[in-house]
Amino acid sequence: MINTSDFRNGLSIIQDNDIYTIVDFQHVKPGKGGAFVRSKLKNLRTGAVIDKTWRAGEKMEQAILEKKPMQYLYNQDGDYFLMDIENFEQVSVQKDQIGEPVKYLKDGEQVMVQSHEGRVIGVELPFSVELEIAETDPGVRGDTASGGSKPAKLETGAVVQVPFFINVGDKIKVDTRTDTYLERAK
Repeated sequence: MINTSDFRNGLSIIQDNDIYTIVDFQHVKPGKGGAFVRSKLKNLRTGAVIDKTWRAGEKMEQAILEKKPMQYLYNQDGDYFLMDIENFEQVSVQKDQIGEPVKYLKDGEQVMVQSHEGRVIGVELPFSVELEIAETDPGVRGDTASGGSKPAKLETGAVVQVPFFINVGDKIKVDTRTDTYLERAK
């Protein structure tokens, strides 16, 4: 058990039979009345962020999360299969557990899997991935890096905006958190 004085960003707790991560918190000590803690909690199952106010010293259960690197193998009927790099054991994860970044998963990609008491609760992708352009309009002579952008379909099926000079077959780096083009890959 932990109490509100142990709060820090990234700490995971169990609240209402769900696992939440503390995104932000603030200890408040008003001139009148008892101290309290305002917090923003992110539900690890749904991704929803809620506001919660606690009395100072209130106790709750800490959720011990295990993080383990795994390799993405393939998907079939909405199940995404991952392999433990150490013992080659395979697990399947639902698409909603990975969330929106699922569109950047490519075979052989390494991801971090979060689990609680042996049950997978989430998958974290790297902040950036290198992918090849599968479809885009061809670049025209005179197009420059600062001249705007065009849509491009990546090898995984995701669509991002890229500069005009990017062509089919080019490898680019994409930020998985913001869905934006970062740079041409070396």
